Amino acid sequence: MTRTSSVRRLRAALGVTVAAAALSACGGAPAYQGAAAVVGDERITIAQVQARMSAVRAGGAGQAGGQAANEQSGLVRHTVNELIFDKVIGRALADRRLKVDASEIGAARAADSRTVGGDAKLAELLRVKQGVPADGIDDFYRQQLGLTKLAGGQDPTGAAGDAAIRKALVDAGTALHIQVNPRYGTWDTARIGLTDTNDNWLPMNVRPL
Repeated sequence: MTRTSSVRRLRAALGVTVAAAALSACGGAPAYQGAAAVVGDERITIAQVQARMSAVRAGGAGQAGGQAANEQSGLVRHTVNELIFDKVIGRALADRRLKVDASEIGAARAADSRTVGGDAKLAELLRVKQGVPADGIDDFYRQQLGLTKLAGGQDPTGAAGDAAIRKALVDAGTALHIQVNPRYGTWDTARIGLTDTNDNWLPMNVRPL
């Protein structure tokens, strides 16, 4: 079984999933202007969110318009969540003086590539199943390997490993004082994901073409 399947199970066990939709009809407060979220002292800009979404959609240019429209809101939610989640993992690793190096990323990516039938197939699976753009694959593996390291040498899919990962991510999220533009919902530190959202929110400039 590929690592991507194992990761999906792990993240499902952790509750690291995106809750239903994002944004209220009103605009963000001045602190959020131009930003989708503020994580610690770093801003995740709306431009970054839209650029990542465009990269994911570009990889599926042949997708039917109706399907693209149905999946658009999920892609926005997933994108904002993942950009925040990446910074939470980074903080958790730094707090524990852990690091994922390039050779580990390369080895994991190469192993999965062989398993699924090549780099192109892997890239497409990650795009479709995980919303990962082609230029974000190494970041994806950095996340997944980071989660395993946060288990502290325990089985990351077992109860003890799950508890260790949860604690690391909750501690990191708390320390980062994550603020999300009200348009996109609220970061729930305990659930490690976006919550408090509604379905009818997509602004015109990010509606599917």
